[in-house]
Amino acid sequence: MSYQKRTALVLAAAVAGSVVLMAAPVAHADVVDVNYQCQTPIGPKGAVSPIDIKAVKSGSGYQVTMSFEKGVSSSPVELGKGAMKPSAVIVLGGVGSGTLPVSGPTNSEAIPANTPIKISDLTGTYKPGKSGKVTFTAGVLTIKALGTTTTCTPKNNPKPSLELDVQGAGGSGGSGGSGGGGTETASGTGSGELPRTGPLDSALALGTLGGTVLLTGAAGVLWLTRRGARSAS
Repeated sequence: MSYQKRTALVLAAAVAGSVVLMAAPVAHADVVDVNYQCQTPIGPKGAVSPIDIKAVKSGSGYQVTMSFEKGVSSSPVELGKGAMKPSAVIVLGGVGSGTLPVSGPTNSEAIPANTPIKISDLTGTYKPGKSGKVTFTAGVLTIKALGTTTTCTPKNNPKPSLELDVQGAGGSGGSGGSGGGGTETASGTGSGELPRTGPLDSALALGTLGGTVLLTGAAGVLWLTRRGARSAS
């Protein structure tokens, strides 16, 4: 194989690799302060907690995780190990609709009286019915403990914690597109990889890096080609 043909093949492979990286789905996540006002068995309580929502592709859907950085309520009595069970809904927007139920395990340690109740990570599975951008916004939080139910509602109209490009069943990916008649479903139990999306999605970062490597590689190929031509002359 001639030097020129080998050079063309290397450059084509670099271009293909960069295109694959840049075509990966993109997510944008923000930690959003949510003002929860809670109706408890002993009266109203409230607190502001930063909420982080992340998602990772899992089979034909996405595992979604909702994380609380601060407690939003308290109990007048100690809650023993396993006495408290949290759940919530995430409000879907964009090409998504309705709500996604998420839930978490019971408390692994006793919670002292009159101290903020730390909410464990809540997870659920989202299967989009359409392709395009879906937003995920913190919704109502429910805490069940000792036979009682506490309901905490966001009162500050929080903005979405996550915006995600998704591909629906039978549809094609891309911003603002529509699926091919797929059905959107949501489940309160999640499994799969740990969440890894963030303010700058890793796929986008890799795609940018791939583009940089491609440009450097192209410059090197051109330099080698010119050098070979001078040597031949």
